[in-house]
Amino acid sequence: MAEQAFQVDLRGVVDLLSRHLYASPRVYLRELLQNAVDAITARGGGGRVRIETGGGALRVHDDGIGLTEDEVHQLLATIGRSSKRDELGFARHDFLGQFGIGLLSAFLVADEIEVVTRSAKGGPAVRWTGLSGGSYRVEPGERDEPGTTVTLRPRQGAAELLSPPVVADLAAAYGSLLPVELTVDGVPVTGDGPPWQTAHPDPARRRRALDAYCKSLYGFEPYDVIDLDVPEAGLTGVAFVLPQAVSPSSRAAHRVYLKRMLLAESVEGLLPEWAFFVRCVVDAGELRPTASREALYEDELLDATRQALGERIRQWLVRLSETDPAKLRGFLSLHQLGVKAMALQDDDMLRIVDRWLDFETSAGPMTLAEFRRRHGEARFTPSVDEFRRLSAVAGAQGVGLVNGGYVHDADIIERLPDIDPDIRLTRLDAAELTTHFGVLDPGAELGMRPFLAAAQRAVERLGCEVVVRDFDPASLPALYLTSRAAQHRQELDQAREAADDLWADVLGALDSAAASDRPQLVLNHRNPLARRITGLTEDGLVELAVQALYGQALLLGHHPLRPADTAVLNRSFLGLLEWAVHDPEATP
Repeated sequence: MAEQAFQVDLRGVVDLLSRHLYASPRVYLRELLQNAVDAITARGGGGRVRIETGGGALRVHDDGIGLTEDEVHQLLATIGRSSKRDELGFARHDFLGQFGIGLLSAFLVADEIEVVTRSAKGGPAVRWTGLSGGSYRVEPGERDEPGTTVTLRPRQGAAELLSPPVVADLAAAYGSLLPVELTVDGVPVTGDGPPWQTAHPDPARRRRALDAYCKSLYGFEPYDVIDLDVPEAGLTGVAFVLPQAVSPSSRAAHRVYLKRMLLAESVEGLLPEWAFFVRCVVDAGELRPTASREALYEDELLDATRQALGERIRQWLVRLSETDPAKLRGFLSLHQLGVKAMALQDDDMLRIVDRWLDFETSAGPMTLAEFRRRHGEARFTPSVDEFRRLSAVAGAQGVGLVNGGYVHDADIIERLPDIDPDIRLTRLDAAELTTHFGVLDPGAELGMRPFLAAAQRAVERLGCEVVVRDFDPASLPALYLTSRAAQHRQELDQAREAADDLWADVLGALDSAAASDRPQLVLNHRNPLARRITGLTEDGLVELAVQALYGQALLLGHHPLRPADTAVLNRSFLGLLEWAVHDPEATP
């Protein structure tokens, strides 16, 4: 059976391009520019591209290598064919785009593409006219010099995309850094090349120029500018450090040029995720674009480039810590989350965090290094609520406490021994605070036995143990302390209540090992109110007062309230109100 060639529905291909490949029909001008610059490169470079918008048509002229009639058939009339292009030299690494599919993008804005070209290798000019219906014709053309002119007339609804102001804007966006002379209606578009490569004998002048460039692109003046250079990717550029705090989840999009042609203004995945505090403008010669040439192709080179750029940003931070600590502190106050994320993996970043980043502590905001110098006995809490309920008490007992409840903080603290094995900053078990409290003299404790027995009965069913200690601050009448073992026991109790008989027995067996671990309600004998309550002798009043202290301790400590806790809190409040307003002469 004879082989048959596929029949290509050009309208279907164009529809596919517009709906699924290109994000916008505006890319048509980029594709025309790419073909023109490739043709100039093939001829040796240093050429000129002129765009004209008069007479209801768009014309793109170049003085590149041009095409012979045979090459016109091979390159313009065969969709997707690349072998002949390779033979002609257009697939070499120096070129931006590809003929065929790229040229078809012009059908997004026009129903007809006219190409008049003359080869620098000799031969007459050729006119190729392609129609969106799927046909084309080749005939003699008129052109004196080698090069190519592409002419488009807008299709219905596309006139604005070929209008002079839009064409000028698109040419400036896509082609302002191109290494050829580019003009639109006689107005120069290209200048001195990438701004970060422009030589300035004065570093301050260069910085001002880059600040202005960032302002024109992104609308902000950067906190700092980081030069980027990844030779294996042929990449140069700058990273602009954002001058205000941003969420780590914000979309970090960057402006990427490939061989000085704009790829896209919002390319993601160029940097590691932790580097959300910078916006980059780069030009790369070796990175591969996706088929639409609007994003970067994910491969080993892009991954290596991503890691190398992250290393450049890390080196900037290390250098800042050595040369400009004040500027580093200002940066950390804005973008500490990104640096914390780096510190989880990088020892140099961990040292910076330890030395320069303020943490919340029981002695006020300070760095971890300074905190350890001040407190020989230092602890941290893994939650914000636990820090808030224990920081004042721990500080009063001389136990320094760090709040490790914010994002990454606890992990950073636990990683500190990786940079110094002598660092000791361990997690606080709340129950250990009782070892720092003062105990009552034996005589006073003996006299309180009746009260303690009644107090214990008041909270027994709540799974709590009552003790009396002497501690600061004296303004705190009672403190609810629960160890990690006690928390584990409470979780087992709740699970057992919700389980069936079989699992309740299993959980009960697990619970037996921790039966002695119970939360403590610590009454502060140094507090006048608590001291008066310990002198009560009426069982009913002792029960109400102790339950009220229990409820207040839970609330002040931001502990979660179980239904039984809420019921006791309400009962004690109403009971004390009733006792306070009762009439002693009323008949019982």
